[in-house]
Amino acid sequence: MGDTRVQMTGQGSNFQQFDQSTKNQREEEEATGYNLCSVILIGLSYALVVLTFPITIFFCIRIVKEYERAVIYRLGRLEGKRAFGPGMFFILPCTDTCTVIDLRTVCLNLPRQEILSKDSVSVAVDAVVYFKVEDPVASVNNVSDARGSTKLLAETTLRNTLGTHTLGEILSQRESLTQHTLHIVDQATHPWGIKVERVEIKDVLLPQSMQRSMAAEAESAREARAKVIAAEGEQQASRALKEAADVINESPAALQLRYLQTLNTISAEKNSTIVFPIPIEMFKGFANSAQK
Repeated sequence: MGDTRVQMTGQGSNFQQFDQSTKNQREEEEATGYNLCSVILIGLSYALVVLTFPITIFFCIRIVKEYERAVIYRLGRLEGKRAFGPGMFFILPCTDTCTVIDLRTVCLNLPRQEILSKDSVSVAVDAVVYFKVEDPVASVNNVSDARGSTKLLAETTLRNTLGTHTLGEILSQRESLTQHTLHIVDQATHPWGIKVERVEIKDVLLPQSMQRSMAAEAESAREARAKVIAAEGEQQASRALKEAADVINESPAALQLRYLQTLNTISAEKNSTIVFPIPIEMFKGFANSAQK
């Protein structure tokens, strides 16, 4: 038993020494950037470029535009810890890998999303997302497909956000809902080097049955408002007629003038019917004689 313990203790010390040596080697590689094998391969690449000059110049020079950046990996390590460009730069043909990233704003047209609202109404929503690459290095290192990942994340976030609101809120609060979706998507894509600029809801499509129901409801509401307005107009007209009758009652000659004005209006319209206004006072004498 004692020999076994001694042997296990010795193996443990050997493992510790191996781990320590491996750790020291990694620290040295991180400090220098490349190990001995990598330095040899890089030297051979430079020698190949010099020996095959000027043929290799067509493979070693890269040019990126003003709206582009290049991320270069040399033997799997990020070269310069930054993105290169715009302009012209030099790469090694055998050891370097170059990825060009477009920094312009990209418009993503999200597929139509079938959403069940909080009040159990099925709606279809069309939306667009505008984003751009803010950190080219992070967009290459931290995510395999920045465009596809941003698109899927925007679809899921939009569906989850609209699903917690009623149909009336979706139709009337588009601006606040898009701002909330923008905030969530932008925070999630920040580690990927993506900046989400805008999220816009283009259209909200309702089922045909729901459209007919809403149209009938709106028509009923309009008819009710029309009846109320007509009743208010009749009330105001009756008040105006009452005031006019009171004015005419104060002056009997005003009634005669009104008769003459009516006759003038009828004659101006070229009507064959002629109306003669007869004062009501003329019939009082006949009424008194009839009573006698």
